[in-house]
Amino acid sequence: MADYDLFVIGAGSGGVRAARVAAMSGARVAVAEEHRVGGTCVIRGCVPKKFMVYASEFSKAFETARGYGWEIGETRFDWPRFLMDKDKEIARLSGIYVRNLQNAGCELVHGKARLKDRHTVEIEGVGTVTADKILIATGGRPWMPADLPGVEHAITSNEAFHLEQLPKRIVIAGGGYIALEFACIFNGLGVDTTVVHRGPNVLRGFDDDVRIHVAEELKQAGVKVMLGTQHARIEKTAMGLVSHCTGGHGVESDVVMFALGREPYTEGLGLAEAGVELAENGAVKVDAFSRSNVENIWAVGDVTNRINLTPVAIREGEAFARTEFHGTPMSFDHEMVAAAVFTQPPVGTVGLSEADARRQHHGKVDIYMAKFRAMKETFYGGQQRTLMKLVVEQGSEKILGCHIVGPDAPEIIQMAAVALKMGATKPQWDSTCAVHPTLAEELVTMREKHIPPAMGQVA
Repeated sequence: MADYDLFVIGAGSGGVRAARVAAMSGARVAVAEEHRVGGTCVIRGCVPKKFMVYASEFSKAFETARGYGWEIGETRFDWPRFLMDKDKEIARLSGIYVRNLQNAGCELVHGKARLKDRHTVEIEGVGTVTADKILIATGGRPWMPADLPGVEHAITSNEAFHLEQLPKRIVIAGGGYIALEFACIFNGLGVDTTVVHRGPNVLRGFDDDVRIHVAEELKQAGVKVMLGTQHARIEKTAMGLVSHCTGGHGVESDVVMFALGREPYTEGLGLAEAGVELAENGAVKVDAFSRSNVENIWAVGDVTNRINLTPVAIREGEAFARTEFHGTPMSFDHEMVAAAVFTQPPVGTVGLSEADARRQHHGKVDIYMAKFRAMKETFYGGQQRTLMKLVVEQGSEKILGCHIVGPDAPEIIQMAAVALKMGATKPQWDSTCAVHPTLAEELVTMREKHIPPAMGQVA
């Protein structure tokens, strides 16, 4: 008989949820974690990053307060104090994850786990165990261009959470959501911030109007955005670092941060020895029920590179455990999953972009879009603009996508996601009475179809 009914490699959100739900069935469950319990989200991702977002937003809040009649005295941000308080809160949350595992009856093993074969796991510094079922939930990690000269002088998002000093100048390589979120964070904290991105615009994969709007707002906020270029080498000098970029551009800074994407963390897990098939990028290939090509090995979360979001990993982990240990077969539906980008202003999005909708529905879509300064901005002369956009299928009038850039967009999109998941139509959307005065009311008051300038021109 095997030592465990289930052995989970990785104590992030997906692995912890799967382990707890499985253990509730009476199964013998163990979880191995080589770092701290909580995974990317709790330790070096969503949670500490959101604390940093909150901290950085106060610079604009002070400006807004002055516009509303408040007399604001001298302000100063204490980076070491913030880091200390942030680390205390992360430790508290990690402890909750540990207690939840223990209360569910799971055994927690500290150490890097590696498969010896499809049923045998070796834990570094601990020993070897066997398990009937194995779940891979190791998440992802930042990718760095190993062959770039001077890359050893750069950091990733992992190190950005632990900088001993707040830099005066930073260069961030990348145009995805992680790069832009950190650009807004550092800019809000008073750091001279430059984004270097090789593409023609930021946020590849998002709706084009969202991409344009975010880029404009970044520049409006003071972030320097260099597009169509990338690092050729990084030089360390007596004054700091110099980012030598293609096209002859050079930027001096104190810190260079790479946020060029993340890769599934499968290296050194012994998956080849167990016969587990991987994609070209290293992700574990799985079916709709998160099962790999090896019948007793599953994988959930970012390591599968499906939708790399914490709530998705949690739902995948629960679906696996319900299916395999509670006799309730279920799989997670990856359609209409809402997402947020915590830029400033933030993005909330669910469903199809306009471009994807036109491809999938043969161009037969209608667009409703509004750009405006929110009431809070207009009062004191603030320049931040909001974008709201609906993508609607012609004929059925089903809403295919909803995209928001503006204050509280992530909070608003959560409720919009419920409607889109239920298949709401534009007439149903319009029949909903507005809540006034709010930013969100614009969503249910857009009546005129948006016609792009090129389409509206008469030859």
